[in-house]
Amino acid sequence: MDEEDQVQIQDLGPGGGIAAPAAQRDDALRRSARAFEAAFLAEMLRAAGAGQPADSFGGGIGEEQFASFLIDHQAEQFAARGGIGLAEIILRSVLSQSDKTP
Repeated sequence: MDEEDQVQIQDLGPGGGIAAPAAQRDDALRRSARAFEAAFLAEMLRAAGAGQPADSFGGGIGEEQFASFLIDHQAEQFAARGGIGLAEIILRSVLSQSDKTP
């Protein structure tokens, strides 16, 4: 987990409880949901055959090695621009569940 993905937690004092400010928590949840959507999209791209070497060029082992990086980057960019809506669905679900817990 990157430093920017971590939620800063404040100590509430003698009660021993901890709480994260809602805005920071929501931002962290949004980033996590987007990262999950990107991972999902990358797997879907791989399953669809993206990144497979073309028969006409045959880039060798280098192409095979770096194709996964290209797919991951493409999936991250796709998710960052709204993706397929999976991140928003996950975010709404998690937020609604967190509102129900005391």
